[in-house]
Amino acid sequence: MNGQRKRIGLLTGGGDCPGLNSVIRAVVKTAINIYGYEIIGFTDGYMGLVNNRFKKLTLSDVSGLLDKGGTILGTTDSFDPFNMTIDIDGEKQERDMSGRIVDNIKMHDIEALIVIGGINTITTGYRLSLLGVNVIAIPKNIDNDIPGTDATIGFISAVNTATEALDKLHSTAESHHRVMVLEVMGRRAGWVALESGIAGGADIILIPEIPYEINLIARRILERKKSGKNFSIVCVSEGCIPADKAKNADSPDDNCPKSMHNISSDIATELEKLTHLETRVTVLGYLQRGGEPSPSDRILTTRLGVEAVNMAAQGIYNKMAGISNNALCPIDLSEVAYKCKHVPVDGELVRIARNMGVSFGD
Repeated sequence: MNGQRKRIGLLTGGGDCPGLNSVIRAVVKTAINIYGYEIIGFTDGYMGLVNNRFKKLTLSDVSGLLDKGGTILGTTDSFDPFNMTIDIDGEKQERDMSGRIVDNIKMHDIEALIVIGGINTITTGYRLSLLGVNVIAIPKNIDNDIPGTDATIGFISAVNTATEALDKLHSTAESHHRVMVLEVMGRRAGWVALESGIAGGADIILIPEIPYEINLIARRILERKKSGKNFSIVCVSEGCIPADKAKNADSPDDNCPKSMHNISSDIATELEKLTHLETRVTVLGYLQRGGEPSPSDRILTTRLGVEAVNMAAQGIYNKMAGISNNALCPIDLSEVAYKCKHVPVDGELVRIARNMGVSFGD
């Protein structure tokens, strides 16, 4: 560095979620106030690194960000610099642009790159580390499906949003004697549906890890009606699948649908035919990604942001700053990349939900 101040790169990648701005704030304040580092923020995730779009982040840039949703750096979803579509003489071609990222990092004299993102962002960071880039990852994902950490940034806030929706649906479902289906995010893992379903008193919870039988769900609803409960609440993870379409595979990832098509609408239509009860659907969608982070997420983002900078100061690279048993615990990127943390079907949360009378459609 020839006596220059240490310089750290920073980006947010993948889908947005509550807490991104607050973790940016934690990184910048720790880097500048404690270590005197410079922070170079790349805009729109890895796309900014490829195209060299950046800004130097100062303390004034992060002032007031603790409770703000979104990300001041911007982000891109499903962008892969190793397989980027570019225009060459009017023709679209796929090119590996990772070399340009390496060149830009060298040009800026960046010693470490902090990437805030989900599985795809961290996997790309891992691949860059194999090219010699010093990478530190911070886990962000409302789905909470990143291995190596108890919780990801944005998850608790998303669960709070879904739980509030379930609370509101209860009163209208009971008033109109209806079946209410709430669809939440979770393409590969059902953590949001499971935890919000338990917290919000859902009667049926459908998650990708447990293929469902629609007839069993209908039976459960009719049993409730027979016992005097004239309404039912169904919390559906967007990645849940019927048992007859589930593959005979060792991993739930093999059952993951390639595209989302509002599975809740299909479920509602079938349930209405089987039960002859009015069934209504609410899809939370991007409401789960927006808004201010919960107090728990604000604390988590601060812990992980500070830890990431401390790791950079100590030369601890190519790891993710995670939380294990409520303690900071860095983990190798190789243990995170390409993987997914699924809901254990025989785990405590599923067991207590069943004990409370919740049906998983199986």
